[in-house]
Amino acid sequence: MCRIQISLIIILLASWSSLHAQQHQEQRPNIIIIFADDMGYGDVSSFNEDAAFETPHIDRLAENGVKFTQAYTTSAVCTPTRYGLLTGRYNWRSTLKSSVTWGFSEPLISDGRLTVGEMLQESDYHTAFIGKWHLGWDWEFVGSPPENLDDPNIRPEVDYSQPIKNGPNDRGFSYSYGFSASLDMPPYVYVEDNMPTSIPTETTVNYDEKGFWREGLTGPDFVHVDVLPHLTDQSVQYIHRQANSGQPFFLYYALPAPHTPILPITEFMGKSNTNMYGDFVLQVDDVVGQITEALKQNNILEKTMIIFTTDNGASPRSDYPELARAGHNPSYIFRGHKADIFEGGLRVPFVVSWPDGIPNSFETDETISTADFMATFADLVGTSLPDNAGEDSYSFLPVLLQQEYEKPLREATVLHSIDGRFAIVKDEWKLIFWPGSGGWSSPRTEEELQGLPSFQLYNLEKDPSEKLNLVYLYPDKVKELKSLLEKYINEGRSTPGAPQANDGPERWEQLDWMDL
Repeated sequence: MCRIQISLIIILLASWSSLHAQQHQEQRPNIIIIFADDMGYGDVSSFNEDAAFETPHIDRLAENGVKFTQAYTTSAVCTPTRYGLLTGRYNWRSTLKSSVTWGFSEPLISDGRLTVGEMLQESDYHTAFIGKWHLGWDWEFVGSPPENLDDPNIRPEVDYSQPIKNGPNDRGFSYSYGFSASLDMPPYVYVEDNMPTSIPTETTVNYDEKGFWREGLTGPDFVHVDVLPHLTDQSVQYIHRQANSGQPFFLYYALPAPHTPILPITEFMGKSNTNMYGDFVLQVDDVVGQITEALKQNNILEKTMIIFTTDNGASPRSDYPELARAGHNPSYIFRGHKADIFEGGLRVPFVVSWPDGIPNSFETDETISTADFMATFADLVGTSLPDNAGEDSYSFLPVLLQQEYEKPLREATVLHSIDGRFAIVKDEWKLIFWPGSGGWSSPRTEEELQGLPSFQLYNLEKDPSEKLNLVYLYPDKVKELKSLLEKYINEGRSTPGAPQANDGPERWEQLDWMDL
C-alpha cells in the first residue's frame, strides 16, 4: 500500500474519531442541580395534594420528567447531606459524626477525595458551584486561628484581602460564587473563585424569629434579603455564558432558602396566604422558573438534565403551628422535621427533568438517596468510579431511562440525624437505632426517652407516619437490619467493591448498640 493511501486512511480514521467524539459530546446533557435548603416534602404541591399553595415551576418539571416519591437525604441537616451529594459517600464516614460545620470551619472534604465536580471535569464538563457551600474552607487568618473552628461563637480575625484555600475551586468546580456556610452564620461575605468580593467592616445581626441571623461581619455588597435573587442572577448569567460554548456544563446551585433568615422579597410577601415561610417557598419555586426560562432562551432546555431536591426537611423555624392554621404541613403526612431521624427530616421532594433523555414522564417509588448523584452522573458520561470513591452511591440512571435493572436499586439506605443517630431503610422496613427523634422534636429529653424501647421499627408501606413501633413483634427483622448496618460500617461502603476505611476520629459513642 502506497504512502498516499496510508496517509489518506489515517486522515479518514482521525476524522471519523473526531466526529465520533463530537457526536458523543453532543449527546451528553448539561446537568443542573437546584438544591433547596430546609424545605419539606409537603412544600411542593406536586407531592402534597393538601398543600396550601401551588409550586407551578417545580410541578412542571415533575409533569415533564420523573417524580421520585421515596427519595432520602443522607442526613437531616445541611453539611452532612452536602458532603454526601458531592462525594457519593455517607457523611458519618467523614470526620463529621454529628451536627454541622460553621462559617470558619476547616474543609470537610479531604484533599484527594473524588467529588462529582472533579469526576465531571475529567469528562470534559465545565463545572460551577453557586450558593451556599457549608462544607468548610480555609480562610486566611490573622495570627493563630482558634483551636476549635467549629465553635459557633468564635469570630476570628480574617484577612479578607487574601484568597481562601481548599474551597469549591479546589474540590472540582471550574467556577464558584457563594458564601461559606448558612445565611444565618457569619461571616457574610461572597467569595468568587477563591477571592472575597469585598472586605467586610460592618457588623449585622437580626434577632427576629423567622428573619434570624447571628451577629457577624458583613460585606458591603452582601444584603441578606437580596442574596437569593443575587445568586439566581449569577446562575442565570452562568447559563447564558456556557450555553453556546460547545462544552457541556454542570451547575450545582445550592440555594440559601427557605432556610433562615426567612426573608422573601416584596413581590412574594403574602403570596402564599400562609406565612413568610410559605412566601419564601414560592420565591424558591420562582427560582426554578428563572433557571428553566434561561435554558429556554438559549434553546438548551431539551438537552439539560434539571434536578430539583432539598437538603433535608423543613425547619421548625418555619412555624409549623402557624402553617397548620393555614392548612399547610411542610412534612406532609410524615413525622418530624429538620434534624430528626424520622421521615419528615429525611424524605424530600425529588424531581428530574431531561426532555431529550427521559422517554416519558412518570412517578416512581424506587428508593434513592442524595448520595446517588456520583454514580448516576458517572453512568451518564460513561466513566467508572475507583473503589475509593462513591462508596455509597448507586446509579438511578436506569430508572430515568426506564431500562431493565435489578430491583430494588439500592440494597438498603442509611439515614443520619443531627445528633448522629442512625436508621436504615430496606424494602418497606425502617429501623431506627435510638428511642427518640435524634434531633429537635419529641421525644428527645431524658425524661421523654425514659422507658421507651431502645430501637424503633416501622413498616413504612403500612405506616408512613411512623406511629406504630413494631420492634418487639419482629425481632428477626431487627437482627437482620442491625447486621446489615454493622456490615456497611465495618466495610466502609454499602456498594459492591473493595472494603474502605472510614475517617477518624472514630467517635462512635452513638453505636453502643453494636455490642448488644
